[in-house]
Parts: sequence; structure tokens; C-alpha cells
Amino acid sequence: MTTQTTHLDPEELHHNPAFTQGVIAPTARTLYVGGQLGTDNTGTLLDGIEAQTTQAMRNVLTVLAAAETGPEHVVKLNIYLVDGVDAQVGYAASQSVWGNHRTAITVVSTAGHARPGALVEIDAVAIIPE
Repeated sequence: MTTQTTHLDPEELHHNPAFTQGVIAPTARTLYVGGQLGTDNTGTLLDGIEAQTTQAMRNVLTVLAAAETGPEHVVKLNIYLVDGVDAQVGYAASQSVWGNHRTAITVVSTAGHARPGALVEIDAVAIIPE
């Protein structure tokens, strides 16, 4: 059994080097990473969109590692930004941690998050290779 994902980038759609239009996940165990905020290991919320996004991405990577998988096996990322936050600043910060791992991504603007002061929340779906 293969545990490699297949990216779908139909010629009829715009090709983006940062994300893919779709991902086919092979049959495998699946990890659902709950929404990660920009909090450190003490629960302290970091200041600003750059610091929070970087930390939220690190938190996602930590959960992936705990399940013995990594960003190359993520089939879907959802990024929730508080309305008014510059998505490009958040994107640049996330890329510094995430690296060049294309996946299907949805970015949503929200009115806020359950934790006051949180500017970004990121969740993921990944396969766990055998």
C-alpha cells in the first residue's frame, strides 16, 4: 500500500506554487489536528499576527510529529483569520515554518475566536504513513 498523496492541479484551473487544488489521500490512518492558536507551551498567547501564525503552525507540526507524520502527509489545512488581519502577512509567517509543502488550503475570515486576542487558528487533516 502506498502512503503518498497525489496533488490535483487541473489545467483548467489556475496553478499556484503555494497550494494545490485538490489532494487524493491513499487509504491510511487519518489524523485530524484540532484548531491550533498562536500559544506557546505555557498557554501564553503571543503578540501580533506574525508571531501567532508562526506559533500556530509550529503547534500543528508538533501534533503531526506526535502522530509520526509530517507536513508532506497533510491533505488539508484550514486557516481562520480574524477579520481585518492581513492574510499576506499571515501567509508569509506560516511559510517560514511550514516550508514548501503544497496541500489543499482554505483561508476563512472570522469575526473572532473563542480565545480573546487570538488572531489566527489553524487545523489540519493528515494521513499517517505505515
